[in-house]
Amino acid sequence: MAYPTSVNSQITDSVSQVNTKVLGDAPAISSGNLMIATSQALSNAAHNATSGQQQAVVTAQAAMTQGISTLYSLDISSTGIATKEIFQ
Repeated sequence: MAYPTSVNSQITDSVSQVNTKVLGDAPAISSGNLMIATSQALSNAAHNATSGQQQAVVTAQAAMTQGISTLYSLDISSTGIATKEIFQ
């Protein structure tokens, strides 16, 4: 039983119960916040991995295109060099 005060004991009991409820909810709320932050970080990591793979594919395609272009131009350049040698 609470000490006698000028405040009704029902009021003090109600306030004590509310304070206890807030203290009881704190671990669940903090755990929920941790899970939300973790899931957001994992989502960002997955998005970054996907974006990196896409950029790598674009770079590989550009390198392949440049290599094929170089291979196709070898015949033309060697013909030009041979022709230059003939006319000199």
